[in-house]
Amino acid sequence: MKSFRIGAGAGYSGDRIDPAQDLAERGELDVLVFECLAERTIALAQLRRSQNPGLGYDPLLEARMRAVLPACARRGTRIVSNMGAANPMAAGQAVIEVARELGLPSLRVAVVLGDDVLAWLKNHDVPLLDPGLTARTAHQLGDSLISANAYLGADALLPALQSGADVIISGRVADPALFLAPLMHHFQWASEDWERLGRGVAVGHLLECAAQVSGGYLADPPYVDVPNLASVGFPLAEVQADGQATITKLPGTGGRLDRLSCTAQLLYEIEDPSAYLQPDVVADFSKVRLQELGVDRVYVSGASGRARPDFLKATLGYREGFIGEGQISYAGPGALARGELALAIMRERLHHLGLDKFEHRAELIGVNAMHGPALGTGHEPYEVRLRLALRAPTRAQAELAGLEVEALYLNGPAAGGGVTQSVREVVATASALVPRDAVSMEYRWLEL
Repeated sequence: MKSFRIGAGAGYSGDRIDPAQDLAERGELDVLVFECLAERTIALAQLRRSQNPGLGYDPLLEARMRAVLPACARRGTRIVSNMGAANPMAAGQAVIEVARELGLPSLRVAVVLGDDVLAWLKNHDVPLLDPGLTARTAHQLGDSLISANAYLGADALLPALQSGADVIISGRVADPALFLAPLMHHFQWASEDWERLGRGVAVGHLLECAAQVSGGYLADPPYVDVPNLASVGFPLAEVQADGQATITKLPGTGGRLDRLSCTAQLLYEIEDPSAYLQPDVVADFSKVRLQELGVDRVYVSGASGRARPDFLKATLGYREGFIGEGQISYAGPGALARGELALAIMRERLHHLGLDKFEHRAELIGVNAMHGPALGTGHEPYEVRLRLALRAPTRAQAELAGLEVEALYLNGPAAGGGVTQSVREVVATASALVPRDAVSMEYRWLEL
């Protein structure tokens, strides 16, 4: 059986679109996957949906579909994505509208529902897994809880693939499962073929962050060179029936895809390489071998797996106040001393206003913003930028951070400039385990 070609069209919600279009047009793919959900993405999408019931899916969905649908339709490339976020049905309708706008003769979209377990959690209290939280259980989050989504596995996508849909849209699905499901469907892997499922998860994990495996986030001049990152190519995998695969990218694209880049991505977010917990399988990467076959071609072998966990991970999103921020710059001789004076003024003002009881940071970007005062100064910078950030329960309290920084114009050191202010609502996340029967799968099919 010939190899199955599956590519990564995105590694996060705001990823570039042109590399995905290049894959659609030149990659000769069987499936193009867009992985677009980070931990907080659905909670933020729920906020957008609460303001407009027609929103809540990935903001770039229409743009991505306009870029890739024509080539995918010509080639017969299927699209699998979690861009449905908090509103998969609206996302599915949006895909149909784009197809109609493009004049495509036909298109079938499958919408996968079931990851939203908020209603279940409201009736079944479960412990939270995050040790730093004040709340110990889901119920203790109270009215601040706005979303709860279980990480579905490849099994949740199989009915949509079996239906023959051209585009499959879901909400929360474990990142590697978006790639594993098409492999299971194409090669007819059994749901308890742990070794092949483990290998499929390895392929998915290598591809899920798109450009990260082809050199993105790797460059460190002059130690690690990654050429032409402005035109970095997104990766694809040529997968065999036994699950072994070659990771590569398109000729002429930027970046580098080699043993180093694949090793970096393989270990990314992995706590225990011998026990990578996924909804479909506990994958074992401890014996993975990476062999360079040529320029931008790496053969991946040796992954395996064992029986899947009994529970599913769920990410809970909840409101946790507001963060207000203000920034101002000082430049020229004495910039550091003026910045430090401005910091001292800000600390006094926070105490005077009774805001220093809240979590806050006051720092000089370029001096100590990343590592704190323990770093020391050691040099006299030509320019510094003061940043004050305050997390507070109310928007009005958080706004005071920016207002106090702006007041430094006339109530602080000489020659401050370039003030910016911002306030944003904080959507925090927590993790919990839910039983598999907390999920009730539903499917909808939309046709052009």
